[in-house]
Amino acid sequence: MTPDQLLARLEKQNLPPAVLLLGPEAYERRRLKEALSRGVPEGAMAEHDLNEQSLSEVLDDARSLSLFASERLIWLLNAEAALPRGRSEEDSDGEGGGGGSAAPLESYLKDPTPGVTLVFEAIRYAFEGDDKRKQERVRKFYAAIRDVVELQRFTPHEARAETEALLRRAGVRMDADALELLVESLGSDVARIEVEIEKLALYAGQRTVSMDDLAALVPDARATTIFVLVNALGRRDRTRSMEILDTLSKEGVYLPLVLAFLSTQFRLALVAREAGLKSSGQIQGHFTRMGVPVWSSRAEQIYQTVSKFTKPQLERALKLIFQADRGLRDTRPDDRVVMEQFVVALTA
Repeated sequence: MTPDQLLARLEKQNLPPAVLLLGPEAYERRRLKEALSRGVPEGAMAEHDLNEQSLSEVLDDARSLSLFASERLIWLLNAEAALPRGRSEEDSDGEGGGGGSAAPLESYLKDPTPGVTLVFEAIRYAFEGDDKRKQERVRKFYAAIRDVVELQRFTPHEARAETEALLRRAGVRMDADALELLVESLGSDVARIEVEIEKLALYAGQRTVSMDDLAALVPDARATTIFVLVNALGRRDRTRSMEILDTLSKEGVYLPLVLAFLSTQFRLALVAREAGLKSSGQIQGHFTRMGVPVWSSRAEQIYQTVSKFTKPQLERALKLIFQADRGLRDTRPDDRVVMEQFVVALTA
């Protein structure tokens, strides 16, 4: 089930007895929490942490009748803590170890308390890479819960669309390039994007938010300007590439470091393309297994580079980077001229 499907059910006042929120996406989780809390009277929401309480204790609370509200919402943090302990996390067969059992939950859901909704929040594991098997173990433990909502991370396209909607609701105008940079610099993390839009709304007022505003307020935006250069090169947009190169030069960025970043970016993208990786999660898991640490936002950048360049184009880009690097090592080179020649050659 997707978050939107659950929201549609809530609009019909169809509250399920139990919901499992699975996945790390914080923005959708907050939306669901706000929608669910609106469905119960004020003061009828309780929050428990399964790191501190057992599943049986929480279910006892769910069975108890309230004197003040016929409908209650019980929000359970750290749902992974209820899983049996004393064995390897890689063991997903459910045998061995002494600890939690799903039997009390299965028994409760056969005859749930009317008007009570339990929401189990399991956000520790992602859907890709090494976390996938651990997440399946969580899903198996909570198999008695029929309504499982997968909180998948936003793709760049989805994050851009949601960002545009957030800007409209906040009454903020933003340049197209600034919008692209905001999404990319924050790794398509809509929860962080929402916070930055609130800051930008106060900072910019009625004027249009520009790239300079992002560089001043948004963490990582300045560093991500180099990645915007990668995107412009991928579109064969020579004019935009030259503009970004000019910006980097005026900011005093050491251009050989820019070339080094581009070299790493294209090499990782070529490896990802040759390995047939189809998502940022697969890229992150692949390089992590190889012993190359890649954080989620960098994996997303690599994925976007793969989507913009074919294998022959990546190979050609690396040859041009080698030539540019050799040019930068010449006696008294003009770094900007060398980089401009590289841009012209790559966008030809």
